Amino acid sequence: MKIYNTLSRKKEDFVTLEPNLVKMYVCGVTVYNDAHVGHAMSAIVFDIIRRYLEHRGFTVRHVMNYTDVDDKIINRANQLGEDPLKLSERYIADYTNDLKNLNVLPATSYPQVSKTMPLIVKFIEGLIQKESAYAAANGDVYFSVTSDADYGKLSARKLEDMQAGARIEVEEAKNHPMDFALWKSAKPNEISWDSPWGKGRPGWHIECSAMNLAELGEQIDIHGGGNDLVFPHHENEIAQTESYTGKQFSRYWVHNGMLQLGGEKMSKSLGNIVSIKEFLKTRDADVMRMLVLNGTYRAPLMFNDETLDSAEKSVERFKSALKAGSPSASGLSAQSAASLASNAESAQRSFSDAMDDDFNTAGAVAALFELVKAINTSRDNGASEAQLTPAQNTLRELAGVLGLRLAEKTGSSEAEAQVNALIAERDEARKQKQWARSDELRDQLKEMGVTIEDSKDGTAWRWG
Repeated sequence: MKIYNTLSRKKEDFVTLEPNLVKMYVCGVTVYNDAHVGHAMSAIVFDIIRRYLEHRGFTVRHVMNYTDVDDKIINRANQLGEDPLKLSERYIADYTNDLKNLNVLPATSYPQVSKTMPLIVKFIEGLIQKESAYAAANGDVYFSVTSDADYGKLSARKLEDMQAGARIEVEEAKNHPMDFALWKSAKPNEISWDSPWGKGRPGWHIECSAMNLAELGEQIDIHGGGNDLVFPHHENEIAQTESYTGKQFSRYWVHNGMLQLGGEKMSKSLGNIVSIKEFLKTRDADVMRMLVLNGTYRAPLMFNDETLDSAEKSVERFKSALKAGSPSASGLSAQSAASLASNAESAQRSFSDAMDDDFNTAGAVAALFELVKAINTSRDNGASEAQLTPAQNTLRELAGVLGLRLAEKTGSSEAEAQVNALIAERDEARKQKQWARSDELRDQLKEMGVTIEDSKDGTAWRWG
């Protein structure tokens, strides 16, 4: 099994610190507003990774933090006239519900900054003692980047190049332009905590290092997050954690690409945000997951009606293979039944081969589509329910490893309603002997991924 490691910029054999145990820390959300589909993408990526590792027999200790102490939270709380910790608790509850609705497995633990404050202070004190950090006269504490000879190794940046573009704010008291805050002195009307350096609150980067240490210890197997966190957040996490412990922090750094809407990264500043709640009002959670599965987790992912429609059709194709056989089916020959069983075994091997190669979900989905095709062909050829069931169980199991529910909706989806309308129009055209129009509608349905079957009893259809 191989995983791409951002630190080495290559795929590496996956070897854990402890046999059969994976310690995985994933940076969660800053809770000051509704979570959006970009957050959903990252959560789904690491849910798929976790599910597959567990499928492979690993026990996964999955930690996802909540940043509940931050400038954005304080500013939002001030705007609303609300206590910042109460505001963050409200959004944590909302996001927890969003993840449940997306079929994301609960993490092993969800540490919060506000509940890790004593360890954060101890961590900073330790860095000062090791001369990796210093307290400034204004009450701030900074990490000294020049104390870390490896600073920049994750993002492949050189300190001298970073320094050229850096600037120091008037109120800052840094020794070096790239030094970053571990502790920020309290400002008027801000939430604060006591510390040896006066009242204040932690910097963003130290929070994750401390929460990781509290939950998983000094060394972990996988550190995950979006690729927008490589610098400065994860770079700074490595620097301060390894300076504190003297050990390698994480064996593998895994980063997902960004969700893009109209070619642009989704962000609140651009005003192109789609919340998870808004998405789930019109689309099934499986559609969002299939969108992620159809791509490469490390690459940007385009989010628009076209890609979502394609993902929805893929989900419907999977569902088509789970339909029961006809009670009056004559049954397959022994040779055909053996062929279906062989297709199921082949799909399992191809699925594992793809997922073992840096979680190649697109390859895994392709393997399952081959099984879908084999099941549907067997049903069309008269397979009995007993003959279909083993292959369908294989499909359900492997789809479940990817986190797909494949639950049938009550009533027709928008896509199904469109298909039914086109088939009704085609049936009418056939009655009127308008064969050219009938053929046009058949071609249109085919382009939508629909297979139709005419019989004396009418027209049946399925995805695929």
